[in-house]
Amino acid sequence: MSFAIGKRCWVLADGYIPADSTGAPPEMLSHEALCILNTGSDPVRVVLTLYFEDRDPVGPYEFRVEGRRTRHQRFNDLSDPAPVPKGIGYACVLEADAPVVVQQTRLDSRQSENALLSTLAYPA
Repeated sequence: MSFAIGKRCWVLADGYIPADSTGAPPEMLSHEALCILNTGSDPVRVVLTLYFEDRDPVGPYEFRVEGRRTRHQRFNDLSDPAPVPKGIGYACVLEADAPVVVQQTRLDSRQSENALLSTLAYPA
């Protein structure tokens, strides 16, 4: 596929990085991630803004998704302008300069019976 599919703005209303893990990192570290698909030929600039219940929004977090590629970006790995807090709920707005498709995943390994969540983000 040589053309871009998807939307330029996506919303994740339920963000949460569990504060603890029982599994061996990096595979079994509790985490939240965005899975971003860029079917277009050109790189896409992605900007994230995080929203919280009790504080001002944080962002922008910026990165690229190369053309005709996918990127799995863990929120745990975001540090600039600030690390994403663990154990605190947040929401995320993703803005891209070309259409992309976005999926959210969460691994909760706080107990030995792990939980995995995956959902398509809301295209705005």
